[in-house]
Amino acid sequence: MDKISNAYGFQLTNANSLAKAANLVYADWDSVDTEVKVASYKKFKYFDKAGTQAFVAANDKNIIVSFRGTEADKMEDIITDLKVTFTETKFGKVHTGFYEAVKLVIDDVCAYVKEVRSKNQNLWVTGHSLGAALATLGTAFLQDAKLHVNGLYTFGQPRVGDDDFAAKFNMRFKSRTFRVVNNCDIVTRVPMRSIGYSHIGTHIYLDSDAQLHLDQELSWWFGFTDRIKGRIETFKDKGIDDVADHSMELYQKILNKNLQSQPVA
Repeated sequence: MDKISNAYGFQLTNANSLAKAANLVYADWDSVDTEVKVASYKKFKYFDKAGTQAFVAANDKNIIVSFRGTEADKMEDIITDLKVTFTETKFGKVHTGFYEAVKLVIDDVCAYVKEVRSKNQNLWVTGHSLGAALATLGTAFLQDAKLHVNGLYTFGQPRVGDDDFAAKFNMRFKSRTFRVVNNCDIVTRVPMRSIGYSHIGTHIYLDSDAQLHLDQELSWWFGFTDRIKGRIETFKDKGIDDVADHSMELYQKILNKNLQSQPVA
């Protein structure tokens, strides 16, 4: 883990904190308001328009933008996920549903970040599932609005755009973009590469034993066999690993376990 942190900029403390934010955004807004203030983020605002939801929380050192992911009981989210056609944007060709969803709130999000960024605070963006896709596009929009993003951490992220979009995004953001994938998480494999989609950022892989790996250091065979191992172990417990591994609660639990196991400096 230290090797990943030192060589690639990934920080487990940041990942753990942002996983909490990516999970918290699923709660009702009163609960979110309470939790962020307990965590010393005194400035808070939520955004909720036609099924797209996010919050911004700020203190004197950091600003967090967290986008909410897919909720199975909300038809707007399901429709957003199903629109797999491309839309041409100033950032390249991206998933139509994701782009339409982020456009609903991003201007308001940018305006509020400008309002609360009075002390040049670090700006962090996060999200899970659909929220991870919105966070990726949100990062591009924030930077386009001259709001420097210090880091993007996503969890269970689907692919967002085509090869050209991914290349352009990585040219600007890869050194500060970390895409965390838990073992068999099925959402990270859609939309498919066969229809033109590509992933972005540095891939951080959580294996079936909850250990963290940098994707570039893993062989295809390791990833394949580890996913099979995860499926077999979950099958014994009568679960479906591809779906179970997508849980944001599980992402947060695994990252917190890794953080707690780190030696004290």
